[in-house]
Amino acid sequence: MSSIVIGVIACAVGALFCLRGVIAMRVVIALWGAFLGLSVGGGTIASIMGESVLSSLTGWVVGIAVALTFAVLAYVYYSVAVIIAVGSVGFVLGTAVMTATDITWNWAVITGGVIAGVVLAIIAIVADFPALLLVVITAYGGSAVMTAGIMLITGTLTAEEIVHTSISTDPSDAWWWYALQVALMIVGIVVQSRLVGDERTMRQHWKADA
Repeated sequence: MSSIVIGVIACAVGALFCLRGVIAMRVVIALWGAFLGLSVGGGTIASIMGESVLSSLTGWVVGIAVALTFAVLAYVYYSVAVIIAVGSVGFVLGTAVMTATDITWNWAVITGGVIAGVVLAIIAIVADFPALLLVVITAYGGSAVMTAGIMLITGTLTAEEIVHTSISTDPSDAWWWYALQVALMIVGIVVQSRLVGDERTMRQHWKADA
């Protein structure tokens, strides 16, 4: 049941991030932060207790507490919003690159993802990327989360596998999941690009949502 719940939440938040990541940047990234916080908090308790993700009251309490913390910080502070949004996508990109190079050690893949996330977040804060670049970043991140959510709902992936198994498993016989993610990403880029329609930077978009 926890896998289905997480999958539904992932699809909803992923869709917002993919289709409205820049347009309603402040609110959407706060919700994105809440989803990440729930995943981090619930996943941490699951790892410590050796249980399924969000299968206990403790897991839900800690997950919700971390989710609220991430959401508030992302809504109030621009730097935190960028770290959560761009850093999380950088982590996904980093782990994808590490996996593509046939590295199968979890610690190495995770370390590569963390480094990529930190570097991309720092560059985003210092350079103040154009909003159109954030369109691509949010479309990619949202499409990845939506795809994972659908996999959770259909039983292709379980919440336990996210925490306890290798994140570098190669689903080479499931190319359609990659095709689905690419299709969702393209839709997100097209939709957001039509709505952005200006040359404002990420910081200007964030302030405009205040």
